[in-house]
Amino acid sequence: MNIQKFQHLAVIVGLAGALLASVARAAEDVSIPLREQDIQAAGIETKPVEKSSGSDELVVPGTVTVPPQQLRMVAAPAAGLVETLLVSPDEEVKAGDPIATLKSSELIEAQRAFLQAAADAALANEKLRRDEQLYKERIIAERRLLVTRAEAAQARSLLDERGQLLALDGMSEQAIESLRKERKMGAALTVRAPMAGVILARHATVGDRVMASAPLVTIARLDPIWVNLQIPIGRAAGLDRTDKVVLPTLGVEGRLIRIGRTADPATQSITAVAEFSPGKSPIRPGQAVQAILRIKGTGGTLWRVPADAVVHHRDKDWVFLRAADGFRAVPVNLVSETPQYASIQGPLAVADQVATRGMLTLLAELAAKDPSAK
Repeated sequence: MNIQKFQHLAVIVGLAGALLASVARAAEDVSIPLREQDIQAAGIETKPVEKSSGSDELVVPGTVTVPPQQLRMVAAPAAGLVETLLVSPDEEVKAGDPIATLKSSELIEAQRAFLQAAADAALANEKLRRDEQLYKERIIAERRLLVTRAEAAQARSLLDERGQLLALDGMSEQAIESLRKERKMGAALTVRAPMAGVILARHATVGDRVMASAPLVTIARLDPIWVNLQIPIGRAAGLDRTDKVVLPTLGVEGRLIRIGRTADPATQSITAVAEFSPGKSPIRPGQAVQAILRIKGTGGTLWRVPADAVVHHRDKDWVFLRAADGFRAVPVNLVSETPQYASIQGPLAVADQVATRGMLTLLAELAAKDPSAK
């Protein structure tokens, strides 16, 4: 007897749940009665919905850019005259390749100061050697030896400082050592590439007089390379499920590495960054591209409808389903969209027909029945 009561109770609960779901759906849906002649007069056309696969696509524009950590600005190490520029834009260079030559009076002054410091250091070392010998013979006091040692240490520090300044001026260790031995100064300075890459731009011309740290060229390493994607803010919800990013016109695939947290107030879009390894593909910084984001499914049923079938009203996305007395406006969740198709989630069925033309008439009817608009 008790078992029969539980069975009856389960049936009642099931019927109640179905009734509540039906009431909730009816509360969300909006009925739009239309006669057949009115539908034809408004030019309303319908197409069947299709069950979508487990993934979908989002087509967005993007701009190719160089990752900031792969950019290097090569500047003039000292003030001087640009005598030659040895590279051109789009030219590949290796680390250590000569880029430009400068004539610099500052370099001559830095070399003179270095040679003076080298002479002072040599004199201090000789004085230290002599005082150490005199101290061993007990001719001088220990205090004098300590002073001489301090003077020699200071001279060595000054020589090291002058050598580092020459290195900052662009002289190699070999050139600095040659200067110390031969004591032959030169005004010519060769600027070399700090890394391998491609010359993106030249910022100086032959004959320019430049200050120290003035930019000469920009070098970039172009593998990997980034594409800044402009994503409409309404389509940003599913970006974390992006499986891969494709540049169809260039034939390369990459991955999404960053999703922006701020929106552009003018375009109401966010910037997402995709990374690609271009290989032999001609991807160029500054190039405008079209990217396809392959997005994995959310786990629920996805429906594929023509993009024109989805309308936006009162902060919701809607489709209009054909009904016996006209149409029924149904709120849906827009998962992704391409220029041709949209993937949505909602209470749809395979046999449903959605309106694809004459949307203004249906949208006006939906607005007229919206209680919040009154």
